[in-house]
Amino acid sequence: MSELDERTIRDGAFADAGPEIFGGSTGNTGPGVLRGDAGDPGPAEEVLPGPAREGAATGLRGKLLRDLRNPLFRNGYALMANTAITAVLGMGYWWLAAQMYDPADFGRGQAVITAMRLFASLTALGFVGALARFIPVAGSRTPELIVRAYAIAGATGVTAALGFLVTLPWWGPTYAVLGGFGPGLFFLSAVLVWSVFTLQDVTLAGLRKATWVPVNSLGYGLVKMAMLVGLAYALPDDGIFVSWIIPAAMALIPINIFIFGKVVPRHVRETASTVPPPRLPEIGRFLAGDYPGTLSILAIVYLIPVLIAAQVDEVTFGYFSMAHTLGCLIELLAMNMATSLTVEGAFDRDALAANARRALRRAFMIIVPIVAVTILTGPLILRVFGSGFADRGTLLLQLMALAVLPRVLIEIYLSGLRSRGQARRLALVQMGLAALVLVSTLLLFPHLGVNAVGYALLLSELAVAALIFNGLRKMLKYGKTSQSVVASRPSQPS
Repeated sequence: MSELDERTIRDGAFADAGPEIFGGSTGNTGPGVLRGDAGDPGPAEEVLPGPAREGAATGLRGKLLRDLRNPLFRNGYALMANTAITAVLGMGYWWLAAQMYDPADFGRGQAVITAMRLFASLTALGFVGALARFIPVAGSRTPELIVRAYAIAGATGVTAALGFLVTLPWWGPTYAVLGGFGPGLFFLSAVLVWSVFTLQDVTLAGLRKATWVPVNSLGYGLVKMAMLVGLAYALPDDGIFVSWIIPAAMALIPINIFIFGKVVPRHVRETASTVPPPRLPEIGRFLAGDYPGTLSILAIVYLIPVLIAAQVDEVTFGYFSMAHTLGCLIELLAMNMATSLTVEGAFDRDALAANARRALRRAFMIIVPIVAVTILTGPLILRVFGSGFADRGTLLLQLMALAVLPRVLIEIYLSGLRSRGQARRLALVQMGLAALVLVSTLLLFPHLGVNAVGYALLLSELAVAALIFNGLRKMLKYGKTSQSVVASRPSQPS
């Protein structure tokens, strides 16, 4: 997310928010014609009529422009662009931190941020799938749905973080810096801020405004880097953690003014006459099935690093965390296109199979080259931060990059299950993957050290991808469902 100033919002600069960021168009094209995979009429991809079609660019540029008129790809590409911006700014941020802060302070800052994100995401991450699934069809209940998600995520995260602070001696010397009233209160506030911050991106995606997510991330990343430099001298021990959370807190008010003041009212008007809003029991059933699995995935992303931090010294954790962070950023690419698939699947279930095939192809087109480059240049990437990072983190980064390839298959399959409301199977796959990763990590850690995390991820995701492959193949061939969630309607200006 980014820091958006009051002047920009007041002047209505967001009124025409949409694919113009990428050079696309948001004009009302009418119902149009829909083109399928092989050029036959089919769902999801709009073809412009008359002169607009004749004047369309050819080749890669023309294909990109056509993709950006399709909400599935527009939102998916926007979220991928957000990940790319986050990766570039993140590398710059951590490079500055590695140069300006002591190695022990660097590792401790990473560890505290990881713990904060663990507790902030306990419920917030569970709402990611639900918001992507239900915001498109929430109609007049959209504001209530978003506010409830914010409130529940924040309250749950703060409560869990309070338990962590009470049991702080159990978590090793790395987290001793959080002892005392002042540091503890700041940590709890950071958890609350990050809980809401986590949900804002998926809220914009569910509202089909994911094109603003990269802009938000750009602003946040730049402010965060500037504050990191300033605090290196004013607050050398805790500057990393403080510079991470203060810009996020600064962004909450203007971004939510944009969401609730501009985007949500328009979304309510556009979806008011489609289908009745989902009822709370329906959302509750979805969360009951989705959340246990999401909680299991949370264990992979945040719990494992916290456990590693409790077992190793701060310097070693700093080397581990840098490679782990970069590996997770690559993995996010697989999740981004899958999130867009969930949103579009909620708007039109009839198009799920075609959208899933397109999302899978586009995801591999983008991710395979990135994985190859990461594996080949991993030592050079990490050496930017220092020789110790390359010597002790290269293998972990390469293993995590390779594990993203089977993760693409898993994420597309999981998004299809979300769109079709198959929460029980969704939870089963997620919980199975988390159990495999956790058990493998614990078994391998005594022998392989921090590289055990990379081996555990690769082996576990290969195994799960093999198990779900037949179901994914059926999903990709899936035809019409019994009903569409949102009827087809003429495209609206963004």
